[in-house]
Amino acid sequence: MKKLAVGLMSGTSGDGVSLVLCSFNARQFKLRGYRTFPYPSALAKKILQGPSLRANEISQLNMSLGIYFADSIQKFLKTLGIAPSRVTVIGSHGQTIYHGPKDNPPNTLQIGEPSVIAERTGIPVVADFRMRDIAAGGEGAPLIPFFDRYFFGQRKPRALQNIGGIANVTLVGRSVPLIAFDTGPGNCLIDLVVQKKTKGRLNFDRSGKIAQSGKINLKAIKAMSNHPYLQKKPPKSTGRELFNEGFIPSSLKNETFENLVATLTYFTALTIAKSYGQFIRYPLSEVIVSGGGALNHTLMNHLSQLLTPVPVRSIAEFGIPVQAKEPLAFAFFGLQALEGKTNHAPEGTGARRACILGKIIPGGNHATA
Repeated sequence: MKKLAVGLMSGTSGDGVSLVLCSFNARQFKLRGYRTFPYPSALAKKILQGPSLRANEISQLNMSLGIYFADSIQKFLKTLGIAPSRVTVIGSHGQTIYHGPKDNPPNTLQIGEPSVIAERTGIPVVADFRMRDIAAGGEGAPLIPFFDRYFFGQRKPRALQNIGGIANVTLVGRSVPLIAFDTGPGNCLIDLVVQKKTKGRLNFDRSGKIAQSGKINLKAIKAMSNHPYLQKKPPKSTGRELFNEGFIPSSLKNETFENLVATLTYFTALTIAKSYGQFIRYPLSEVIVSGGGALNHTLMNHLSQLLTPVPVRSIAEFGIPVQAKEPLAFAFFGLQALEGKTNHAPEGTGARRACILGKIIPGGNHATA
């Protein structure tokens, strides 16, 4: 029987929340709708300030995001003509405010109060997926590999590369072990520079046009490539707490805007390609790219050249909009959790065992399986 699920994903770029409505039946899924709701500027600004906020401010932001998520879901379903009573579950990743898997004790924090979502929509919500993995000894990320293996792992070895704020990869395929880790920065450094240099007039480098017009500073590339995270063996995960303005070397401060964006764009592609050579030592049939980075033509061209002769393809060729894959995965994770089924690939995070990730908040219109 096909069941409808909503998935929510708000990434490290903090620019909005992406929603999908999909149905699942065995190892097949059908995307019924997709939409991204941009955050109002004041809310986006508060999210990016997350790690430095006081406890009361984080508490308020948690509720504000929960309200925004719930309102977005209601608008989304109304646009599609779907009554909330037809939806089995909402899987909400939430907004990461801090990720500290190497802290003592390890910890992570995603906000966007799921109780508010459940109360306002009447739909059961599964949220806070990362914490159970950390409790089981994992890094709390990446979590998408379970989805990658379940739906894309039945063929020759291939890499599924997501380029959101942070970039992460999963190796799947017959006769190969699952390997998954955060490769390093995705769009976060590029977006940061574009937003700062344009004083908020631009949020990102659309299609990579700014990067295409600049020159790459290879000396700075070499300096950034020596960072310990990039040499560390998987399992590993990271976030904006590492790849932020402080990461950018002083040697780039005097570069032109175009040269700075060009350098950070090439660096992002290089960290991805080099990580394959270091940590994925299996012949790849193809690389499938998702996330906002798949829309950056300059970044994709660099990646194609660096990975030649392996084909680099957009996940859009598989019928999934580039920013829909992660919310699609969390819709699936929510459904699995609600049905008491594993939704976790511990090989990718370093957890001791496979778990059922997520906390279940019953909805007013449903019983929980």
